[in-house]
Amino acid sequence: MKIAILFIVLATLGITLVSASKRKAAATRSIPGSFHELTVNGIDGKEMRMSEFQGKYVLCVNVASKCGFTPQYKGLQALYEKYQDKLVIIGFPCNQFLMQEPGSEEEIASFCEVNFGVTFPLTEKIKVKGGGQHPVFAWLTQKELNGVADAKVSWNFNKFLISPEGEWLAHFPSKVEPMSEEVVSRLQ
Repeated sequence: MKIAILFIVLATLGITLVSASKRKAAATRSIPGSFHELTVNGIDGKEMRMSEFQGKYVLCVNVASKCGFTPQYKGLQALYEKYQDKLVIIGFPCNQFLMQEPGSEEEIASFCEVNFGVTFPLTEKIKVKGGGQHPVFAWLTQKELNGVADAKVSWNFNKFLISPEGEWLAHFPSKVEPMSEEVVSRLQ
């Protein structure tokens, strides 16, 4: 009797593990293998395809309007203006860090334009980590998807640099200023 119960428990555990593995594999398959295959909705609700940016560096930044790092919008705009012939910056508003991006898309767009003169693309508000993580940030943070490195989005204004060919190049934490030598040297 004990052997039969042990067998049933082990079989159930095996089925559960296989099921979980299949769910993870299916979720991973739904995220494209190339950065240029990804899409996100712009702040205006229209689809933005990363393939539109082939041939340029792309700096993906999770942004927020009520954060100690919010003044980095000024540096991001300056970087964009200086290198816009070969760089696109995309701001991804996110409310996952102490609710520092509470506004609607319209409020976010207005805040960025009025306070910092932002002209680079912004997306709809997304999740950059955890359950419901947007596929762009899944690709940016998981080596199994980007083929280069795992990275953790620890706070607002993390920056990810993608090559003109769509390859993952670097992750810069929040404290790294947009116009820093660390970032600019990658664009030279």
